[in-house]
Amino acid sequence: MKYFNGFSLQNEEGFFREYLTDDAFTVAGFSYGTQQAFEYAYRSTERIDRLILLSPAFFQTQKASFIRTQLHYFEAGQEAYVKQFLDNVSYPSDVNLAPYLSIGTKDELDALLSYVWKEEKIQTLLDKGITIEVFLGEKDKIINVEDAHTFFTKQCTTYSMKNCGHILKGQL
Repeated sequence: MKYFNGFSLQNEEGFFREYLTDDAFTVAGFSYGTQQAFEYAYRSTERIDRLILLSPAFFQTQKASFIRTQLHYFEAGQEAYVKQFLDNVSYPSDVNLAPYLSIGTKDELDALLSYVWKEEKIQTLLDKGITIEVFLGEKDKIINVEDAHTFFTKQCTTYSMKNCGHILKGQL
């Protein structure tokens, strides 16, 4: 399996074992990593059977001012921004993400916030025979879950995880 990490994270794929298939023909990503996994699958000429999108970073329904504000806060205090971000990623669980911290860059954050998911690209992957599965936590504090659910359910198998946040964990 080829896996892509979330923003400011590394080696977090263990959190998602129950959703992942460890085989050579699966591509997966978490949050920011879903965008990278999707683009990898889209450009790949190699066999891919399954694309797993775990809490896709979905901000295309946000206003431009939201993106500018996020980038401003990141520049003003990178450490404080990432700490608050990771707290929101782990909510409502008490998962400690500090051991997985790998502070991202402003360019990565901008790419994450500015990315636009396109139905035509999804259809291209489906036409290649790739199964696309999307997992969303209904208590996600990072993205607008309703907007993401509405978008992805048009073309993808989409799962809503009850009482779970962005990292697809609930209260322990």
